[in-house]
Amino acid sequence: MATSFSSRLLHLLRPSPFSASLRPTRIRPERRIFTSFAGPSENPRKEEIVVVGAGIAGLATALALHRVGVRSVVLEQGDSLRTGGTSLTLSKNGWRALDVLGVGDELRSKFLQIQRLVIRSEDGRELRSFSFKEEAPGQELRGVERRVLLETLASRLPPNTISFSSRLKSIERQGSEGTLLELDDGRRVLAEIVIACDGVHSPVAKWMGFSEPNYVGHCVFLGLGLYPDGQLFKPEVNYFYGRGMRAGFAPVSSTKVYWFITFNSPSPGPRTSDPYVLKKEALDLVRSWPQELPDVVQRTPEDGVVKTSLADRWLWPGFSPPSWANGVVVIGDAWHPMTPNLGQGACLALEDAVVLVSKLRGVIGGRRELIDQVLREYSKERWARVFPLTIRANLVGSLSQWENPVFCSFRNNIMIPKLVRLGRLVEHTNFECESLEPAGSA
Repeated sequence: MATSFSSRLLHLLRPSPFSASLRPTRIRPERRIFTSFAGPSENPRKEEIVVVGAGIAGLATALALHRVGVRSVVLEQGDSLRTGGTSLTLSKNGWRALDVLGVGDELRSKFLQIQRLVIRSEDGRELRSFSFKEEAPGQELRGVERRVLLETLASRLPPNTISFSSRLKSIERQGSEGTLLELDDGRRVLAEIVIACDGVHSPVAKWMGFSEPNYVGHCVFLGLGLYPDGQLFKPEVNYFYGRGMRAGFAPVSSTKVYWFITFNSPSPGPRTSDPYVLKKEALDLVRSWPQELPDVVQRTPEDGVVKTSLADRWLWPGFSPPSWANGVVVIGDAWHPMTPNLGQGACLALEDAVVLVSKLRGVIGGRRELIDQVLREYSKERWARVFPLTIRANLVGSLSQWENPVFCSFRNNIMIPKLVRLGRLVEHTNFECESLEPAGSA
């Protein structure tokens, strides 16, 4: 059964294991945007800003810095962009951040805008449907392939921005000189500012005192169904609710349909690398559900099915470390990993990047005291946004994963049909990022 709220509060005060089984697909960007440092030497290479990690948060941060006229170096442990995963959901706030970064329209042209949300039970009975235009005017919801998002962000970076095969080995403060980063191959970089965007299991976050994220009691299968001759689905999200399991699908483009299956599990379980086994496990969960769902799963290439366990980190005031320390700051999943129940993980990472750079642009190259003051302000401002959303996403997931038949009946017959309001469900997406202009510009 999904983790109860009371037990969750106690569980979050101690770290617990979390495992993910993403199998990254490595695709090199089309144009050369990587750099290489010299080999090991006595004197480290000096950089004003180093971004650790070339995921969504890292590339967005580097692009935001570029747009305000500031050079950065991105250290990526992989030998190319790690474009694993399938699709992610971007709501209005995510698209506003992408507009500020200058890539919104390019991405919009590739992905369908979702018009409706339809909620059904596992037997196909419609419980409720919502029109975004009527009940949440101004909302913009699209499924976006993670690969395309990363490649688009990377393509806007200047040459010599990303250093691939640059795995972080250690990090050490060097007083007023900055932060020393040592890589696995012996190279060393001395950075004035370090922005850690190195994901859920961030080594930098661990160095700063953060515990591992906590497993929340359920896992998810993800994939993209392929329709070479064109898919015929309406531009809507279809959710299905069962006992201890939910699933859904939505068209991403004219030829691809994103799907997910979330199920309760007392532990993340062993990591499975056999693609045939993964796809069979996913299909077995929904074979008796409405036929369009297993059909979408069946159309997914075996090596395109992903299984991962869900985890989050609650940033308790007084218990969690600050997100910054002496010129080092963690953002995105490295700071606030959250469950995907609100579709806000990528959106908040994009927000983080834009907000951080908008605050830093006026003090980069200035005194350490000013930089730390800005990082402190950033941490306080963003904490007030990400902490409540992390809790809300967790609770939505717990309610959605009910197993008790009485609770499920209440959810399907009363809560969803009579109590849920779409406007309130998406009110957290009403966030506007300020534009990015070089410091001192009009």
